[in-house]
Amino acid sequence: MSDSPLALTGAKLTPEAVAQIARQSRKVAISPEARERLAASRAVVERHLEEDRPVYGLTTGLGQRVTHRLSRDDMAAFSLRTVLGRSVAVGPPLAAEVVRALMAVRLNGLLAGGSGAAPEVAETLAAWLNAGLQPIIPGIGSIGAGDLCLMAHLGLGLIGEGQVQFQGEAMAAAEGLAQAGLEALVLGPKDGLAICNASSASARQAALAIADAESALALAQLAAALSLEGFRGNLSPLDPRMSAARPQPGQAWAAETLRDLLSGGLLFEPGAARRLQDPISLRCIAPVHGSLRAVIDFARPTVEAELNGAADNPLVLVEDDEILSTGNFQTPLLALAMDGLAQGLAQVASLSLSRSGKLLLERLSGLPANLSPHGPSRSGYAPLLKAGEALMAEIRHLANPVPVEPRWAADGVEDDLTNAPLAARKAADAVARLRLLLAMELAIAVQAVELAAPARLGPAVTTAMEAVREVVPPLDEDRALSPDIAALDELLLANGALLEAVQDG
Repeated sequence: MSDSPLALTGAKLTPEAVAQIARQSRKVAISPEARERLAASRAVVERHLEEDRPVYGLTTGLGQRVTHRLSRDDMAAFSLRTVLGRSVAVGPPLAAEVVRALMAVRLNGLLAGGSGAAPEVAETLAAWLNAGLQPIIPGIGSIGAGDLCLMAHLGLGLIGEGQVQFQGEAMAAAEGLAQAGLEALVLGPKDGLAICNASSASARQAALAIADAESALALAQLAAALSLEGFRGNLSPLDPRMSAARPQPGQAWAAETLRDLLSGGLLFEPGAARRLQDPISLRCIAPVHGSLRAVIDFARPTVEAELNGAADNPLVLVEDDEILSTGNFQTPLLALAMDGLAQGLAQVASLSLSRSGKLLLERLSGLPANLSPHGPSRSGYAPLLKAGEALMAEIRHLANPVPVEPRWAADGVEDDLTNAPLAARKAADAVARLRLLLAMELAIAVQAVELAAPARLGPAVTTAMEAVREVVPPLDEDRALSPDIAALDELLLANGALLEAVQDG
């Protein structure tokens, strides 16, 4: 990651960049062109105010109160009431990194120029991010028709109300502002709505889920390569002609990546495979992993459209000097993309657990039962599959689609929802559980390869095994395995260290 601040422009923000801001505290800067866009957008709002043009949420009330006309003197106060009245989210607070992601996404959305917020709103958000200050936001309250009730808690912090977190400690917002050397934001007309009426909570969760799914897919490919080495798998399904015969999206990529990971080993040589045809969990890696590749490739532009688009309602059109009502806050495709991502993750998880099980079966793998060098008198890795099955049950549950249902809020004006935040949160939770399953497979597969003792291994497999062994020792006598899995996840998988080692090695 670069040490320089990330220049936000209102465009080209990626899930990986969001993850850097959220998890590595990368600082941000507002680009000059974005500053010009902010000023131009605000000028349109000011002209509409001067000319007393009717604009939803600027000169009128919200929801069923759209017919109520606001007085000029009440507009700034109405902006404040918009934040205060919608700060109704409940439940456990979002993690600090998740809130930072939300803030980055909303800042970039403001810079797209559709909100008409005062430039001070964007400047304040950037200052909070760079100071390491974030509001404490309860996690439940959005139904995906804009994240109003979650985003209102962001506004609550910016105006110096509610609770914040600074340098790892929770405190009153006023105290946090003082310690960070910042001042509370004073809201002008439309500023409250510009902060609240956005899909940034859904988009930030989806962005982190996509970034983590990319990493998990690469880890799944690596774990599968190790399992193939331990099982002495048949590589004929990875032949490019197999993918060409049925060119499903992602399958050729998965097969090629696996061939690269296995390159230099003996499995490509005639007679190296143990069986003429392997179980499906080893034979169908490329189609299944390729399907997750295809799902991520579908979801990524959907997520990036939310990261870089103007989802504001009403929407400021600078070039046309207009402010029009819009439905851009609605996120049905994001919900569908996250549901698909969770289901793709479940497919990969199922294969991983099955491969681990096959390596433990002496009659299939030709290796000592349960991969214990002492044979059946020890439990070896067999009990670990129980935890794996529990993880798989949770992943299957998370892969269920979010409900599609009507709603009747705001006197029937707001009569549809997408539940996109729930879909994104389910996908993110599924990734975290898949990563634990992959940690199990890696521990099992490395033990299997060592017991199989092939005469030659390729560099990628060798590097991966050495990295795993630096964290987890070989299993000789039975021991508690939970610390091994936790260490693998924390030290090698969640932070990308294993993938980086293989890439650099």
